[in-house]
Amino acid sequence: MKKYIILGLVALLMSSCAQNVTSRLVQYPKMYEEKPLAIVVMPPINQTNFVEAKDYFYTTLYAPLCEKGYYVYSPMMVMEMFQAESAYDAEQFIDADLSQFRNVLGADAAMFTIIKSWNRSKIGGTLTAGVEYILRSTKTGETLYKREGLISVDTSIHAGGGGMFGALIDLAATVAATAATDNVVAGRACTVYVLSDMPEGKYGTRFDQDQNLPAGKPYVRATVKQ
Repeated sequence: MKKYIILGLVALLMSSCAQNVTSRLVQYPKMYEEKPLAIVVMPPINQTNFVEAKDYFYTTLYAPLCEKGYYVYSPMMVMEMFQAESAYDAEQFIDADLSQFRNVLGADAAMFTIIKSWNRSKIGGTLTAGVEYILRSTKTGETLYKREGLISVDTSIHAGGGGMFGALIDLAATVAATAATDNVVAGRACTVYVLSDMPEGKYGTRFDQDQNLPAGKPYVRATVKQ
């Protein structure tokens, strides 16, 4: 009797674990329905005290989205257009009608990012970025993709020998490396990691073939070694 109870519990546990794994088609159905091709990257919404985070992070979004198989409008061109139209603050568009970006640029979707934290720890050798990514359709206004991440870029160095002297060498090297770490590196690492489960676009190698691949959790935390 106990044998059957144990087997039943194991089967139930395995079934439960299987149910926790969601496919990309289930988690991001609108991505496969609309199949956006061209994406306009909106200026990041900065909720931190680090004023420069907005400009640093904006430059990191272009390449990862291109690598996912999407046509992405030049950030420099878009930024000039936003500034000319006094539309540098994406806050006014995140819940608004986005059809103007479809009519003017031909964009299928707009990528919004909200920078929620941006912290540098020189002694600990980490630069941590907390960012939420929201991709909205310019046709329907619906959210096609949404995910948030808290990603730490580990810049610590262990080059010294043992003992107190070696620890001091490691600490000095870590401080120097962290001070020299470009904020763009941390921003790009965050983007690449969080968007890792984003369905690929038309120019991706797995376009329209990744529906059954596992989707990540809506909120992810990770440490990336530089």
